[in-house]
Amino acid sequence: MEMTSAKHADYQTIIARLFELQKFGMKFGLDSMERLLDKLGHPERELKLIHLAGTNGKGSTAAMLTEFLRLSGYKTGLYTSPHLITFRERIQINSEYISEEDVASLSEEIWPATDPDSPPTFFEFVTAMALLHFRRRKTDVAVMETGLGGRLDSTNVISPVLCGITNVGLEHTEHLGATIDLIAKEKAGIIKPGVPFVGGRLTGQALATAEAKAAECQVPKCLLLGRDYRVEIVETAPSGRTVINYAGPKWNLRNLRLALAGSYQADNAAMALAMAETLESTSFPVSPEAAEKGLLSVKWPGRAETFEPESWPPTSPKGKAPLILDGAHNPDGAKALSELLAAVPKKELHLITGVMADKDIGGVLAPVLQLADRLYLTRPAYHRAASPELLLARLTEAAGPPKCPHALFPTIPEALTAAASAAGPSDLVVVCGSLFTVGETRAYLIGSPAVESN
Repeated sequence: MEMTSAKHADYQTIIARLFELQKFGMKFGLDSMERLLDKLGHPERELKLIHLAGTNGKGSTAAMLTEFLRLSGYKTGLYTSPHLITFRERIQINSEYISEEDVASLSEEIWPATDPDSPPTFFEFVTAMALLHFRRRKTDVAVMETGLGGRLDSTNVISPVLCGITNVGLEHTEHLGATIDLIAKEKAGIIKPGVPFVGGRLTGQALATAEAKAAECQVPKCLLLGRDYRVEIVETAPSGRTVINYAGPKWNLRNLRLALAGSYQADNAAMALAMAETLESTSFPVSPEAAEKGLLSVKWPGRAETFEPESWPPTSPKGKAPLILDGAHNPDGAKALSELLAAVPKKELHLITGVMADKDIGGVLAPVLQLADRLYLTRPAYHRAASPELLLARLTEAAGPPKCPHALFPTIPEALTAAASAAGPSDLVVVCGSLFTVGETRAYLIGSPAVESN
């Protein structure tokens, strides 16, 4: 049911107040989160939760696992970050976003429990909101994704029934450490005594760190990709969607079709399947049939998401090209995207990009830039975003001026309009560099209201 304009205005006021908490930055440590949950009656203690960390792929893996559980008949929550367009995306039950009314009522419950002398961070507040919402709605189980790292992440106050780490790459080095070893130790902080653990594409020091932590915690079951379960790509369609074979401790599933594009989704799908198998030892068994259906029905917007020519609004005198949105925002994610794009048939690749100023701009863009025939540098309407001029300067510092024709655009709609005019029907337009860039582009393409502050 549509809300009245008055209620909608109330929601916007509530959201604006919530985003004001971002000025307090991040807190590393769990004391503040534990105090807040204590005042709220510890909703996390009444919930069955699954915990996921990782540099890339944890959102896709969480979405797949959540779909398996939903199709198995469980009332299933999902908590992820950031959102693409609306704050409500962050908290879902059975694929439905939290309502504006629930955001309002939960906020009214949480604010009195906060300490005005030591306000919670934005992420602490929202994590508390998710836990309260799942308790209120009596979810059977909920999947929770870490925000940053793991050991000191606000979500690490939970006692899950299962935890997993998708992979470990260099990210947020200013907070997590400058080496894979240090970052792996932070992410391995979600591994807990007595809780089964599933590891994805972990290699080298990251693998050794996760194995050591699992041994220290004496986890009852530790499944690792390549050792305890395996995945094989059978076929990759021109669209980038893959068909896989999966072999796990008990399941041996063949010719599984994935709805999510990109060969890297094979690893994410395999990990979700291994986690589903592991849930057999809990109160939430999942059937192979539900998992197979879930791989086909899952949706995870903004990750190698294709918009066909008729789906995006700018007019083009040459005819429109298909467009791919991908939120790759670190070097590993960009490398995976470049592998997908290299396999997609196209005459020319038109690359639209906007990146956060605090990112490794050269590292984020290098893998995809080498495929670009035309480059459109722009920025989302977000305070952390690099200006097009800064993007060009950083790229030039890293590897010299871009070798393909390039232009600077103050806004994403202007960049999209220029690409639509230049791209022919055999070309491909790609938008990447940041989830903020992808979110704003997606809102424009589907005619949604402006992105709620992220």
